[in-house]
Amino acid sequence: MPTHRRAALVTLAAAVLALGTPGLATPAPAVGATASSDVYVSPTGDDHADGTARHPVRTLDRARDLVRARVAHLRADLTVHLAPGTYRRTGPLVLDARDSGGNGHKVIWQGAGDGTLVSGGRRVTGWQRVPGRAGLWSAPAPRGLRDTRQLYVDGVRAQRARGAVPVTLTQTGTGYTASSDTIAHWKHPADAEFVYTSGEALWNVERNGLGQWTEPRCRVAAAEGTTITMTQPCWDNSNKRVEFPDIPGRTVSMVGPGRLTNGGKPSYVENAYELLDQPGEWYLDRSAHRVYYLPRRGEHLAGADVEAAAAEELVEGRGTADAPVHDIAFRGIEFGYATWLTPSTPEGFSEIQAGYTITGEEGWATQGLCQYVAGGTCPFASWTKMTGNVTFAYGRRIEFADDVFAHLGASGLELGAGSTDSTVNGSVFTDISGNGVEIGGVDGQTPASGVQVTDNHLYGLPREYHGGVAILNGYTEHDTIAHNQIDHVGYSAVSMGWGGWPDKIGDPATPNPSHDNAVRNNLIFDYMQMLDDGGGVYTQGLTGTSMTDGEKVTGNVVHGQWGLGKSVYTDNGCTYETVEGNVLYNASYANVASRHTDYRDALGNNDPTLVKDNWWEEGTADGDNKGLVTTGNTIMTGLSDVPSDVVENAGLEPAYRDLLDRRIGAPSVPEAPSRVGTATAGADALWVTFNPAFVDNGSPVTGYTARAYDATGRQVGEQSVSAAEFERTALVRLGVSAGPVTVTVTAGNAHGESAPSLASAPLAPTAATTLSAAPTAPRLRTAATAATLAWTPPTDTGDARVTGYRVTVSDGRTPIDVTGRDVLVTQPSAKGMFRVIGGLEPGTAYTVTVAAVTAAGVGPAATVTATTRSTAQQGRAVGQPNR
Repeated sequence: MPTHRRAALVTLAAAVLALGTPGLATPAPAVGATASSDVYVSPTGDDHADGTARHPVRTLDRARDLVRARVAHLRADLTVHLAPGTYRRTGPLVLDARDSGGNGHKVIWQGAGDGTLVSGGRRVTGWQRVPGRAGLWSAPAPRGLRDTRQLYVDGVRAQRARGAVPVTLTQTGTGYTASSDTIAHWKHPADAEFVYTSGEALWNVERNGLGQWTEPRCRVAAAEGTTITMTQPCWDNSNKRVEFPDIPGRTVSMVGPGRLTNGGKPSYVENAYELLDQPGEWYLDRSAHRVYYLPRRGEHLAGADVEAAAAEELVEGRGTADAPVHDIAFRGIEFGYATWLTPSTPEGFSEIQAGYTITGEEGWATQGLCQYVAGGTCPFASWTKMTGNVTFAYGRRIEFADDVFAHLGASGLELGAGSTDSTVNGSVFTDISGNGVEIGGVDGQTPASGVQVTDNHLYGLPREYHGGVAILNGYTEHDTIAHNQIDHVGYSAVSMGWGGWPDKIGDPATPNPSHDNAVRNNLIFDYMQMLDDGGGVYTQGLTGTSMTDGEKVTGNVVHGQWGLGKSVYTDNGCTYETVEGNVLYNASYANVASRHTDYRDALGNNDPTLVKDNWWEEGTADGDNKGLVTTGNTIMTGLSDVPSDVVENAGLEPAYRDLLDRRIGAPSVPEAPSRVGTATAGADALWVTFNPAFVDNGSPVTGYTARAYDATGRQVGEQSVSAAEFERTALVRLGVSAGPVTVTVTAGNAHGESAPSLASAPLAPTAATTLSAAPTAPRLRTAATAATLAWTPPTDTGDARVTGYRVTVSDGRTPIDVTGRDVLVTQPSAKGMFRVIGGLEPGTAYTVTVAAVTAAGVGPAATVTATTRSTAQQGRAVGQPNR
């Protein structure tokens, strides 16, 4: 147990022992009376009490008011002791400068860890079976609940009712024309929300959003006959983004397309009573004021704790530049069951990147477009950030330690503009709809400075806005993100910086105040599990004014990427970044992506970047490419090639590793997989791939089952695969005798099987007889005893899809079969592939071939020959590979 947690629990135990019979009130001290002791709070207390250990108050607001009267002359830290229990909120606990510590002392809000919950939820009770609907239950909505986007059963998030769009849609200027009036006959068509899931175009999986990294959402305004009208401004903000008149297809935002892709076709529809058909789904009928739910196996609603998220904020620190809120700590508290209702309004969720959206009636025309359009708001790219359920602005020396942020409907914790010298330490972030932690902003306000996010566990997010990231860092100074473990996330793990997109049109990145930020010694794995074009550490825009004060990405271990991206992604305008001493492996097509032209002058140099002394698989040669310096990196064949202290130093430090054992909510079945794609595996089978379930609900995923259905809905095929095998191959071979068929996939764990995924597009198996062409541009980047084989996927794959590669080495070893998700996602866009070949002899010439594998067989090979370094060469320049 970490020392800070142990001390907190000892303090709490003493407080609880001193409470005596809770709720016995004594008169509050008179106005102006001197109060010097700590404040005690209990869910069974009384707000007319004096807040002593024997006579605690009941609400956080009353405790705040007592603190406010005592902080003027602090001689020691003042602690607000929160007894175990649930503190329900209808709105935020608002703190401002009057609630701050002083004289070098803090105000500490001290909870009991897992026993103290600050909740924005409303309990749903009175469940009854719904006549005529097998398995469906309903209950009256809690009093005061006007709307919600989240429902939880014993701490397990339920899925808003969803399904395939039941009609064919043709996009219009205001929405769609439908092939039938089905949606118009739904009980409440204006509740329905269309979701546009993006990602790399893969097999027969459509790309439907506003860039591979986004998942926008817009609600239906009305459905009358076959006319479907979408809400405004969400619809225009997602379809009328301004484009440069002289650069066809290039939006002035320079981020993604100008309108929803694939003809504006939604990937699926959510939040309709008619879609309630899978265990774990729910729907709120706002007109009837009733909640409907289909229980999962083993759930019994009569005794379950069912919570509807109601409050949108739990704590709000309202500092200003002139009167910051400061010296406040929150320790041992769980924050949960808050929602965020803006996406349910006509504003919708018109995503740009990382949870930032375009908002406002004319947002598409002006927001964040600054110098590029008349009336554009500045600075460039200052779009609307997703709010936090716990948020501070202009907070100094704010501390969160040993806390839990879970079951939340927006971002978890926002330390916004003007946040200074604040810490987030030893905490858990999971089951959050959007970003986990947000630091600073990009709108030109006072940047965050000196924020430290260290030794936290962030996982199983984002749950709803899948373009969100675990840690989002805007324009900041002297920030440190270190020793965190980030795993099982839908998109990028850490996102740093902003405003670099103007380099796409030859302009310099937006000036910003960022400098001296560090991302170090984090353990990041199983990331980009749903969307594409991101990284373990993603950085964008100017990071400083020189290599000295630019961003440092050091000592991180990053592996297990699923989507199309990089381990460390230095994107548009990323300038003065150092990537040093990291361990980077199992990425899609690059460990470090780093070459962008520096448009701050006309010299034609690249953005200054240093890639040094990393252990990686990419094997790029040393050199100085116009300011992009690559030096001293080592090709790794496995973790045994990396010094053990480097690996052991990444992630949670020893005192915090018990966070990995902390369980949030009751164990349950996994979340359903997503983005199911199929391809022919011959005349009698289909290949099936999908995005795995990155939320296991407290019990690891053990396997997946794919099922095929014909046009009548009859099951015509089934095949299971272990989770380990699917991780290795990214494929399931599903026997099918005829077609076309659709395919769904479920994930299983010790608690059962998930709901099925949304179905794939129909496809029939066909014979495959034409082999793929050979890969192109083979390269062998050598060290002394290992080499990286790199190649470009073939563009002509014959009459089937590439499912692997066959590599042969001239030393006579058994051919190497290359499989994995990168095989699938790199081929459509011809992104480079690479694999490390180990066990080579120094100073020896090798010939290596690589051929594409499809259902038709192994195609012709590409060949490359190179000589490994001698031992002497390797000693002089460790890890400097040849081309």
